[in-house]
Amino acid sequence: MSVFDVVRTALAIRQFQDRPIPAEIVEQIIESARLTGSSRNLQPWHFVVVQSGATLREMGALATSGPYIAQAPLAVVVLIEESSFAVSDASRAIQSMVLTAWEAGIGSNWVGFLDFGGLEDVKPLLGIPDRLKVLAIVPFGYPVAAVGQGKKKRKPSPQVISSERFGQPLGPVE
Repeated sequence: MSVFDVVRTALAIRQFQDRPIPAEIVEQIIESARLTGSSRNLQPWHFVVVQSGATLREMGALATSGPYIAQAPLAVVVLIEESSFAVSDASRAIQSMVLTAWEAGIGSNWVGFLDFGGLEDVKPLLGIPDRLKVLAIVPFGYPVAAVGQGKKKRKPSPQVISSERFGQPLGPVE
């Protein structure tokens, strides 16, 4: 699948098959995060890979905005250091993981955002030091139902894209 096709077809998935993700795909997903560019190459992040069913169930109970973590075979807890660029940089890493997973037929969905949805409650469970903040939890798994075919509900281009000046329609790209 081309990168554009991955972006065009990727959807948020909240229901996962009871099927493990092969180790080599888990490695690709997490490696895509590690290799993502960051401002000044500070890499203000850390990733906790969780595959234990018991831990995933407990995280699903703690993260009120994402109880479906409990059914996922994999979740990555994305931590950030104190930095002006940390949220942006780690968000880019999350997108890299989501797209890498989707190309392999694995769905995901971003859970929580910083202090929203009980994310900080997973810190004691995972032994996360106080100096780090939980930006998000991203569960991964094979979708229960067939999804995609590139159909998304998005605003039409003229509502969100301008050329040269706000409100000026984008014509053919030269």
